[in-house]
Amino acid sequence: MADIANDIRLAVDSGKAALGINSVIDSIKNDTAKLLVVASKNKGDNVQDIEHMAKISNIKVVMFEGTSMELGAVCGKPFSVSAVSIIEQGNSKILEDNK
Repeated sequence: MADIANDIRLAVDSGKAALGINSVIDSIKNDTAKLLVVASKNKGDNVQDIEHMAKISNIKVVMFEGTSMELGAVCGKPFSVSAVSIIEQGNSKILEDNK
């Protein structure tokens, strides 16, 4: 988990990412999402909706082994983040590491 956490943080800090369910859905609809990261311990149907949309759009989904609070902390945010859409990887290697 440490490697993916570092890649997520680098992508959020140096690249472009959409945080949260609604922003992630928008990035899928706008065809800007290159990779989705979803907290594995999410509650609700939104995650299933995102996974379904990603499958239709041929976007890979990576499960983050942790809660949405932990994913938020990895992103440097003081709130929970259920999903992250990587739009530009910045200095991270998240897109190469998760092909």
